[in-house]
Amino acid sequence: MQLLSGDARRAVFAPLDDGALRSEAVVRRVGSAIALGLLGDGEQLPTETDLATMLNVSTMTLREALAELRKLGLVATRRGRGGGSFVQARDDVLAELAEERLSELGTTDLRELGDIHGAVASAAARLAASRASRTEIARLRDIVDRLASSGSVTGQRRAEGRYYIELAACAQSVRLTMQEMDLHLELGQLPWPPAHAPELLDTIVAGHRAVVDAIDARDPARARALTEQHIETRTLWSIELLLGSMEAGGAFGGREVS
Repeated sequence: MQLLSGDARRAVFAPLDDGALRSEAVVRRVGSAIALGLLGDGEQLPTETDLATMLNVSTMTLREALAELRKLGLVATRRGRGGGSFVQARDDVLAELAEERLSELGTTDLRELGDIHGAVASAAARLAASRASRTEIARLRDIVDRLASSGSVTGQRRAEGRYYIELAACAQSVRLTMQEMDLHLELGQLPWPPAHAPELLDTIVAGHRAVVDAIDARDPARARALTEQHIETRTLWSIELLLGSMEAGGAFGGREVS
């Protein structure tokens, strides 16, 4: 897990793509990293100058983002000796950000994100069935057990992210692992389905256990197919959540489906 933590930090602080509303992109990146546990509660962020350079944004843009993160309560800034910006993990704020992010997307966006995640994760599962060591398989099972036993939305989301990152690591592919981390920084911006329907957690856990069993049985085709099926189901849940909220005229009301 130490290697994953180091690689995850690289993904968290990787340069943002060029585009408008870059301060919002910083807020989403940091919020997603907190939701996934890649930035821990109380962890100190790099200095403003260093963080702006890492993310490829101006210092002014970064300050705008930090101001918004402070307003949301996800970051606290202390002045003076030993000061800096520190992470504050707040489940209520993270859930609100996730709902807002979902409201900005259309069904096509969700399908495309699901397609990309399905391609990456299924490739990882196929390779893991041929390459994963017994120790790595045992670690996958432990992560799924933690997912099943977690009593909090944040804990479940973090275990879910770790599962997919570890799955890619089991494929013995640095590129797949980094792609999975990048994807989860985006997926971490979306609502966690069991937060709206707790019974879905059992389906998620059962799906992951079936994939791990296929990897343990050295069955690449089954591991790949089960992963693709699971992510397709997850994508449909997100689409249903979006459409249901729009029909209810709630937070997403008024947005057209693309």
